[in-house]
Amino acid sequence: MTSTTTSHELTATSLLRFATAGSVDDGKSTLVGRLLHDSKSVLADQLEAVEHASRRRGQDAPDLALLTDGLRAEREQGITIDVAYRYFATTRRRFILADTPGHVQYTRNMVTGASTAELAVVLVDARNGVVEQTRRHAAVAALLRVPHVVLAVNKMDLVGYAEPVFAAIAAEFTSYAASLGIAEVTAIPLSALAGDNVVVPSAHMDWYPGPTLLEHLETVPVGTDPSLEPARFPVQYVIRPQTAEHPDYRGYAGQLASGVLRTGDAVTVLPSGHTTTVAGIDVLGSETDIAWAPQSVTVRLTDDIDVSRGDLIAAGPTPVPVKDVEATVCHLNERPLRPGDKVLLKHTTRTVRALVKDISYRIDIDTLEQRTDAPELNVNDIGRAVLRTAEPLALDAYADNRRTGSFLLIDPADGTTLTAGMAGEAFGGLLTTPAAQEEDWF
Repeated sequence: MTSTTTSHELTATSLLRFATAGSVDDGKSTLVGRLLHDSKSVLADQLEAVEHASRRRGQDAPDLALLTDGLRAEREQGITIDVAYRYFATTRRRFILADTPGHVQYTRNMVTGASTAELAVVLVDARNGVVEQTRRHAAVAALLRVPHVVLAVNKMDLVGYAEPVFAAIAAEFTSYAASLGIAEVTAIPLSALAGDNVVVPSAHMDWYPGPTLLEHLETVPVGTDPSLEPARFPVQYVIRPQTAEHPDYRGYAGQLASGVLRTGDAVTVLPSGHTTTVAGIDVLGSETDIAWAPQSVTVRLTDDIDVSRGDLIAAGPTPVPVKDVEATVCHLNERPLRPGDKVLLKHTTRTVRALVKDISYRIDIDTLEQRTDAPELNVNDIGRAVLRTAEPLALDAYADNRRTGSFLLIDPADGTTLTAGMAGEAFGGLLTTPAAQEEDWF
């Protein structure tokens, strides 16, 4: 049994992953609550619980921020301190929303929430305009190569719905975003508390001709055409049933990270460099002649070569396996990251031993300056690290491939995640591969 897929089916998508970020008291939780409420994505018992909690606080109307501030500490403090994932849908699209913290000490949480997002909503209080945290959030979105950025200028009701206020904020933010390499920003004036331009068009801002926030989320182009990307297939598991029915079957199971694989395609197995062709592709027990990201499939190869978990089957331009890795990293752990630290590096399905050779600099996210005054990275710091791995890795530049250009550093003692890494230069540039040194680091 074989199946074919049209170009439209390859590129079509009905799911948008997006993240929200804003400074404290910008109204981010209220915006998310309004979005869920007005799009009819709140269950009756949830709304009843929010109304009850609001009455206990002496509020006349439901505090929609409580729909997202789920942790007890968040409700008591009235702030968001963790990444809260919300799932909702309209008739046009399904959504996974990562509601991320605004405080500077929770930069790591925003990195976590935005790392898989295809769109970031950066919230600004119309009374305050672009502030330090706004620039920080824009910088993180640029660093993580989030494809689409929305500037939501909130609390327009508190500035009399004045168009010049919105225009000035939009111009300042767009200019700063352009300096970070963000090519396009969609600016939307709104009031989360009153519901203006969140789901329903505002009657107070007839000067704004654009879409509401939900309309934009429903119509923004999502995903890329897998046929335009090089194929990357990290091997998760080797299948060898060795049964009477399948005595010679050998397949490699995993999830296609990017691109398209077809039967007959020439591929390279990395890091060994062996070349072969795709003999067949199996999906849910049935044979097919094509697979595309992010499908989970089993790939069979023509030649009987050594392939194991952690290897990368690649088609098209292939990365050169390296042991010396230079990357932009965000440190996520309370324990500092220092030169000389021995860690585990997890890249797709491959985990290898690694040594932190150098912390080149720390990036001041507010000014984008490279600070060399600290020889270590503390929690929430973003900087430049040089690593030496015990085995070669087939890393793409993060700017080219978010899946195969990213990795994690793990504490070998207890398995704790220490650092998130992005191969290549921050805010642009290509993956660098310094000449290997034959020192025995391990």
